[in-house]
Amino acid sequence: QVQLVESGGGLVQAGGSLRLSCAVSGRTFSSRAMGWFRQAPGKEREFVAAISWGYSSTYYADSVKGRFTIPRDNVKNTVYLQMNSLKPEDTAVYYCAAARGVVVSLDQQGYNYWGQGTQVTVSS
Repeated sequence: QVQLVESGGGLVQAGGSLRLSCAVSGRTFSSRAMGWFRQAPGKEREFVAAISWGYSSTYYADSVKGRFTIPRDNVKNTVYLQMNSLKPEDTAVYYCAAARGVVVSLDQQGYNYWGQGTQVTVSS
């Protein structure tokens, strides 16, 4: 069984930064791609960023490219979402997800374990 626990959300002013953390339990963390998704009020959950299991590849939604990064630490079994230059439209509940295997997916169907979500609110 794999469990994911997010932390680091909160309220920040536009232009500010936050770092989300996702601690993963389970022995298969290092062999899974990891991703972050978000869901704003009244909208469907959308892809934000993903990283391959071997650190070699990262992927970002166009809306966050150049502002967000997704580092991971396979020793600490943790994946992060570093968010800089935040905008009010980044306000959402952010979810960490573990992929079904080593392959990165930009689609929710590629992930079979999810965290509980953490709220990020960006004020203007």
